[in-house]
Amino acid sequence: MPILCFGGSFNPIHYGHITPAQAVAAKAGFDRVRLIPSAQPPHKPDAADLAPAADRLAMCRLAADWINAQTPAGPRFEVDDIETRRTGPSYTIDTVSELKRQGFDSVHWLIGADMLLSLPRWHRPMDLLREVQFVVMARPGFTLDFATLPAEFRHLQARVVEAPLLDISATDIRERVRRSRPITNHTPPVIGRYIFSHGLYLER
Repeated sequence: MPILCFGGSFNPIHYGHITPAQAVAAKAGFDRVRLIPSAQPPHKPDAADLAPAADRLAMCRLAADWINAQTPAGPRFEVDDIETRRTGPSYTIDTVSELKRQGFDSVHWLIGADMLLSLPRWHRPMDLLREVQFVVMARPGFTLDFATLPAEFRHLQARVVEAPLLDISATDIRERVRRSRPITNHTPPVIGRYIFSHGLYLER
């Protein structure tokens, strides 16, 4: 079965990433989800509270192991350091090109429905449309007037998969850490332990 690639800053990874990705992979017939943490997110070039790439990569690996242990019958999670090994902005098209050089016949890439309006402004968007099979995850009842998208992007309406999207954000988690508030219900316990043992997100 093809692999469902899921990129992002994962700053930090949390249930709002994990649960929807599990649901989409199961619904769409993927047996593996590959987390691809970015080194330098192009849309967050100067983010002061972006944890080092090595830490975000380590947390993704911990999360993948935790998920696989908790849900052995579900889609398997794995982690790729393909972007953290590169310098410069972590452009998706560069990652896709590298994956194809590694032998991927096609690259299936998971994005949130809330990102569709910004997709035409991604780096080399027309190349992305040619090279990537996008899978769009949306909360039940999500609506978007696809006519507001450029014509070339409107076919993505057929790629929407509904999933339970949780009201959890990495921004809120980082703020909770700064205020010494619990994050138990926001991210796997192994991630919480890593954050506190490494002193992440204590300063803005």
